[in-house]
Amino acid sequence: MLDPKSKFERVMLIDDNTIDLYITARLMTKYNFGEEIDQYSSAKKALEFLQEKQNDFTKWPQIIFLDIYMPGMSGFEFMAEYNNLSSQLKKFCKVYMISSSIDENDIKRAKNDVNVVDFQVKSLTKEFLNSII
Repeated sequence: MLDPKSKFERVMLIDDNTIDLYITARLMTKYNFGEEIDQYSSAKKALEFLQEKQNDFTKWPQIIFLDIYMPGMSGFEFMAEYNNLSSQLKKFCKVYMISSSIDENDIKRAKNDVNVVDFQVKSLTKEFLNSII
């Protein structure tokens, strides 16, 4: 049951930096951004979860924050595979790519992906979280 104070029922964080995961999750908890915050330090594991839960919308995150640079599978590689998921899931989930990189090519590539809502430079802020509807 969604806590009336929380903005979203389920949020997914994908970042290989465990400190960033911790800080972002704490920020989201503090500002009632997500009731459930699923944290993944591996894009591959997060993708496997979404693939397994494609037919169980109760497990789908409404918001996904995806880091770009990660070992094993980058955020862009994740998005290439994400594109193969069900259209219902892709419509339901809103993906925001995040990175400490301010490389113009990364920003352009993220914004040109039809499944990415926006690009945000780390660290996420209260103001950024408040801007998401």
